[in-house]
Amino acid sequence: MSDLKFPDLPGITWQVSWQPSFNTKIQTAVSGKEYRASLMANPIYKLTLNYEFLRHGAKNELRQLVGLFLQTRGAFDNFLYKFPDDSAVTDQLIGVGDGKTKIFQLSRSFGSAFSEPVQNVDVVTNIKVAGVVKTGGYTVSESGLVTFAAAPTGDVSWSGSYFYRVRFEQDSQEVEQFMKDLWSAKKVQLIGSLGRRI
Repeated sequence: MSDLKFPDLPGITWQVSWQPSFNTKIQTAVSGKEYRASLMANPIYKLTLNYEFLRHGAKNELRQLVGLFLQTRGAFDNFLYKFPDDSAVTDQLIGVGDGKTKIFQLSRSFGSAFSEPVQNVDVVTNIKVAGVVKTGGYTVSESGLVTFAAAPTGDVSWSGSYFYRVRFEQDSQEVEQFMKDLWSAKKVQLIGSLGRRI
């Protein structure tokens, strides 16, 4: 598992695909009745990025993308990706302090009913307890665990940014040259990666 970061490249098009997916085991009885078991509490995200241009030469965007692919040996190693449309929260509720609990997991919500842990923290702007910014008395681990020196009481929230931990979905990556020193990568496929390399 590495802390390499996917480069911020300017040639990306608006055709970005973002696909959350779960793993559900479905068994259908002879009567037609279904029995379903959810094998994942949180989704794995698939992203498809299209780069209209990657400059070769002074800007070196081609070498940044291909270099990361070569460094991770394709799908072998994972890295961090900051998805522009989902990389930050403001005053995200992470729990209610009961005066006993000292550890809280950073999280982010989608809609009003779904929340999932944030485990690849970029920056924690602030931690609030009962609406008041804490200036100390806590630590935040790389995996997003907030540990308070004294157990808080009241709503606990955070503001900050985070990364997706992903890997290349395939062991090959096509890039095409369409002009001198200009290349494109029509399909850069990334998939969430929680596992460790062997």
